[in-house]
Amino acid sequence: MLNLGSIMIGSMQPEVLAEFYERVLGKPADFAEEGWHGWQAGSAYFMVGEHSEVKGKAKEPQRVILNFEAKEVKVEFARIKALGARVIKEPYEMEGSWIATFADPDGNYFQLTSPWEIQK
Repeated sequence: MLNLGSIMIGSMQPEVLAEFYERVLGKPADFAEEGWHGWQAGSAYFMVGEHSEVKGKAKEPQRVILNFEAKEVKVEFARIKALGARVIKEPYEMEGSWIATFADPDGNYFQLTSPWEIQK
């Protein structure tokens, strides 16, 4: 099985995204070099940086959605909303789990979700 090493978001404004995600994640980037910022997120890295072929806002922001787990989705939703994140969907319950959707400054969607309990 392959291991997911990282997820990268390319942007025309990587510093704006880095500052935004520092506030959302509640900590500075674990590394910042050559225009890229990255945070350890479980066993993978989440990174934002400049990409020469990315222009403007995300045209299909729902195509790839980042899911950040939170034990208290409603509490984290209120905190992130207060940071000025654009709300796409208020918290709602689905099959016993909570989900809320935001957009970052480039228009990319990310969600807060209850922790997944995967049955093996």
